[in-house]
Amino acid sequence: MKRLLVLGAGKSSPYLITYLLERAKEYDWFVTVADYDLELAKSRVGSHPRGEAIQFDVNNSDQRSAQIKKADVVLNILAPRFQHVVALSCVRFGRHMISVSYEDLRIRDIEEDANRKGVLILTEIGLDPGIDHMAAAELIERIKQKGGIIKSFESYGGGLPAPDSISNPFKYVISWNPRNVVMAGENGAQYLEKGQIKIIPWHNVFRRTWNLEIEGLGLMEAYPNRDSLNYRERYGFSEAETVVRGTIRYPGWSETWFHIMRLGWPNETLRIPDLENRTYAEVTEMFLPLNVSGNSLEKRVAGYLDISPTGSIMEKMRWLGLFSDEKTGKPLNTSAEVLTDLISEKLKLMPDMRDMVILLHRLLVRYPEENNREEEITSTMVNYGEKAGFSSMAKSVGLPAALVAKLLLTRNLPLTGCHIPTHPDIYKPVLKELAEAGIAFKEKVKTIKD
Repeated sequence: MKRLLVLGAGKSSPYLITYLLERAKEYDWFVTVADYDLELAKSRVGSHPRGEAIQFDVNNSDQRSAQIKKADVVLNILAPRFQHVVALSCVRFGRHMISVSYEDLRIRDIEEDANRKGVLILTEIGLDPGIDHMAAAELIERIKQKGGIIKSFESYGGGLPAPDSISNPFKYVISWNPRNVVMAGENGAQYLEKGQIKIIPWHNVFRRTWNLEIEGLGLMEAYPNRDSLNYRERYGFSEAETVVRGTIRYPGWSETWFHIMRLGWPNETLRIPDLENRTYAEVTEMFLPLNVSGNSLEKRVAGYLDISPTGSIMEKMRWLGLFSDEKTGKPLNTSAEVLTDLISEKLKLMPDMRDMVILLHRLLVRYPEENNREEEITSTMVNYGEKAGFSSMAKSVGLPAALVAKLLLTRNLPLTGCHIPTHPDIYKPVLKELAEAGIAFKEKVKTIKD
């Protein structure tokens, strides 16, 4: 019997765990779900005879070693900061690791050891990153086989409420880790535009936005996400003059979040004394200089931010509760933790709602052997979640990781070392099964120059 260890039972794991448990008898495997919150882990496993839930502290080295040593494949759904320590333990005991998070820069340091132990350390195998990588790699391979040269590459992704499930002025729901929403943009972003590197400091990320037309959904907004420059090397299109990776939101999100950032709420460094007994309004007041005039907190905030006191931005802040006299009421330490807790409640995905995920690739391609003909290729995937069922986010994050685990345990993935899913041995079988599960891309090709 093969053993799978799932580390983390949060929002991204339900579909993954269910998929593995439903196939446990067929493939003769056993699934252990480990989380610091034992009750949460138990809720994911239920009473399945081939599953168990355990309380798990990833920082406990003895417990981490004991559980990883017993597993054949480790599926790491924990926060990104734990990726490296889990990977080290997996290599030490010769166990495969699958992670849905961005590759930790230190992962490449264990490449030689992973190959020597004959194990695969696979990162970025969720939705975004994950499915976006695989779809792009497959598309780029086809373009190169036709002799095409990629001049421009844009890749966008987002998780949002479906149009029939918009229930708040932010037009957003929390379908993944809320901390990542609060701290989005904390490291700034950089991308390539018409041959020029563009760098955006963290405090300006949400000001650098542009319109993006999504077929069937209309006009959305996009902003640059993290470091787009390394995609030229990863995908092998060194001649591209524009390389952008971005995030999709409904229009209006970025301008509001920009001003919430300007106030200073997304700060997870400074600890605020006695935060549990302070109101949301008191915390907001802390971000204002003493010389800001106004006979109410809202007017002082609007004046400080130089925005309309009766406009949509203030309306959204008011709705969120940033001016409320209600106490935070929880043993939290920083304003970022308070904001994370607040959006978790206010932007919750309710049972009568469904979410959607969007991925879009847009490429400008030149074909030298066809008289330098140019075409624009747009490849779009829109997938919807189920009301009172699995969210699209959980499915699209969890299913790719589950499919790779199946490939490993059925000995259909003879790949070792440290990878992201741009290798054909990964993306070809996984994309095929994703399409069968309803996660598929539609392509449109438009001739730019004959």
